[in-house]
Amino acid sequence: MASQRAGSPSAGFTGTLLSPTPDTILTVLLEKFQINRQEWRWESGTTVLSTWLEVGLGFAIYLAVMLGGQRLMRSREPFKLRGLTQLHNLSLCLISAALFALFAETLVPMLREHGLFYAVCHNDAWTQKLELLYYLNYLTKWVEFTDTLFLVLKKKPLQFLHVYHHSLTMVLCFTQLQGTTSVSWVPVVLNLFVHIIMYYYYFRTAQGAKIWWKQWVTTIQIVQFIIDLGFVYFCTYQLIASRYIPSLPHIGDCRGTETAAVFGCALLSSYLVLFVQFFQKSYGKSKASKQKTQ
Repeated sequence: MASQRAGSPSAGFTGTLLSPTPDTILTVLLEKFQINRQEWRWESGTTVLSTWLEVGLGFAIYLAVMLGGQRLMRSREPFKLRGLTQLHNLSLCLISAALFALFAETLVPMLREHGLFYAVCHNDAWTQKLELLYYLNYLTKWVEFTDTLFLVLKKKPLQFLHVYHHSLTMVLCFTQLQGTTSVSWVPVVLNLFVHIIMYYYYFRTAQGAKIWWKQWVTTIQIVQFIIDLGFVYFCTYQLIASRYIPSLPHIGDCRGTETAAVFGCALLSSYLVLFVQFFQKSYGKSKASKQKTQ
């Protein structure tokens, strides 16, 4: 991470005691690592995990560990890892909730003051505060690689959707940081909301609880991608129309690079298709079998 020397930690701590908002708490936490919350910037090539080389290596190592781990576990008994799995899922649930609160604290005033189009398209909608939150969210995608590691060690089946989604979501977050797409907060915030529910579900099942609403987790994910695509296709259209085909009806330009916008549209579209297929395969058959038995 590109880091700058922080101001007085004691002053920040006092401020947090007086107004313990998510943002002030984050400020004090970052000060512990000598990072100034107000001065931090994403700097390609300087910030940790900010280059295509690092992303490519991470992607390759993820696949190598997954495939190599499966091979190593063939002749071994599965690990239970019950306590570690619970801690992992609860931690990601709480981290998602904290990031969701941080985004809400920043976005609600922007939406109230400037409106929705400004928040998803305007050049000034990409703020320093949001940039740091995007980066923290990006880092969680690296942490989520351990989801796959736990499945490998427990000798659970690895579906294509799981590997595809986990590996490429990290790449997606990286491309949007590089491309500074101002609509990024929409899929990020929705994803955080879904992850609060999803990782809580995993935490409870790791405890041995029988959760009846598993199907709704996938349903919420599908709804998330539908909303995501509505926003990213709208913004990408605005971007292309305003820059290349101004004769087309449009409201105005949207911040971000064309490459980041198109990649986001393509990847999120593929997610929707794959999750719908997974839903049909997982829950369509169970419904059909129930109807046959009636």
